[in-house]
Amino acid sequence: MLAAAFGQLVAVATVVGLAPLLRGVVEWLKARVQARRGPSPLQPYRDLRKLFAKERSVPPTASWVFGLAPYAVFATPIAFAMLIPVLTAAPLSWAFMADMVGSGFVIGIGGFFTNLAAMDSASVYGGLGASRSRFVSSLAEPTFIVVFFAVGFISGGTVPFVVNQTLFTSSARILPSHALIAAAFLLVVLAEAGRLPIDNPQSLQELSMIEASRQFEFAGPDQALMEWGGAMKLFVLLVVWLNVLVLPLGLAQQLTAPAFLVAIATLAVKMLGAALLLVGIESAVAKIRILRVPEYLGGSFVLAFLGLVLWTLGR
Repeated sequence: MLAAAFGQLVAVATVVGLAPLLRGVVEWLKARVQARRGPSPLQPYRDLRKLFAKERSVPPTASWVFGLAPYAVFATPIAFAMLIPVLTAAPLSWAFMADMVGSGFVIGIGGFFTNLAAMDSASVYGGLGASRSRFVSSLAEPTFIVVFFAVGFISGGTVPFVVNQTLFTSSARILPSHALIAAAFLLVVLAEAGRLPIDNPQSLQELSMIEASRQFEFAGPDQALMEWGGAMKLFVLLVVWLNVLVLPLGLAQQLTAPAFLVAIATLAVKMLGAALLLVGIESAVAKIRILRVPEYLGGSFVLAFLGLVLWTLGR
């Protein structure tokens, strides 16, 4: 029992501690690709420290929802991390509290409160960002459903710890469908995390922003929690992609300190590979217009559906 609690604590600490570093590494690598010096990979930690030292600001029209949103955004990725294989191959204490569908609802709570707070602030840009965010999410949800449906059929379950073990012990005939499902999931991860080509996290143009415009009225510690929560959301979604759908190798088989150290190092290497992939995507493509978002997410839906069809035919 104590070992499981220790493993859960280490997994959560890994997500909380390394999420800003992932964002910093992505921005540093992107600057290098573009022949710029760029900020230090540790810059997100410095930004968070500065924001926590600043004064909190609340719009005069805001209600209690506005004050609750930063804490919800910060807490939901942590709760999500307790349900997925971050470091361990064996399920921990909370692993069976929710399957992949339930975990999706958990991670969506933060976005729900962010949209409420954006509209509660009575800001024009906040309302615009909330509207666009719900538009993107409504198009991404069908792909998520088909992906969950497909992995449920292939693995015989939807608990992440069961899925990642089954996908890599099944016969080779499901590998094409497996690859299509993983590709579809990555496309919707980019959309849900507010990355290119759906949203540009570095954009300063109010009319083109989605994620940043929803946080337009936050300042000080509230903004720090929102930024940190957003970084953790990207981190845990990539953990699902890496440790459940792509490459679950390196997960700790025993709840011991050396096994956790190896698992953390392996996860860091896999995250570096994911960061290189993100940099390659964001350096090769531009932000698409909002009217073309259905085409992008429609393509992810087709990939997931084809993966399900291929598995059915192979079976």
